[in-house]
Amino acid sequence: MAGKISETVRQLAESVLQDMEVEVLEVKYAKQGKNWVLKVTIDSPEGVDLDLCTRVSERLSDALDEADPIKDPYLLEVTSPGAERPLNGPNDYRRAVGKNVRVTTYEAIGGTNVFEGLLRAVEDEFMTVEVKQKNKVEEVNIPFRLIASARLAIIF
Repeated sequence: MAGKISETVRQLAESVLQDMEVEVLEVKYAKQGKNWVLKVTIDSPEGVDLDLCTRVSERLSDALDEADPIKDPYLLEVTSPGAERPLNGPNDYRRAVGKNVRVTTYEAIGGTNVFEGLLRAVEDEFMTVEVKQKNKVEEVNIPFRLIASARLAIIF
């Protein structure tokens, strides 16, 4: 039930928000305590702030009221992906070029399976991450098939 509702809401949200240049990253419909919560995570080329979340929430709430895909009471929560949001696949990786990332691999590459650094490029089969190790900087090509997880990272 929750999975079907999430997919229905995702399709509705993508349609309703298309002209706002807002990307729907994730839709989750789940019970939290006594309440059902519909959590919609969004992103935008200009970033996500409280004003955008409010505008999206109002527009989406109106569309949900009209379409009525959820019969039981629920809370609508529109959120940003956060500063260290997960990256899910090549399209997400391409948008993250020029940003700091943390990538974990299933197998070691050059003796390690955790890479933090600047995402330099995304090719058809791999991404290139510039990592600092001790006093040197090197570029590591990480094949997509080896990526266990990837996310934006705040690196000091």
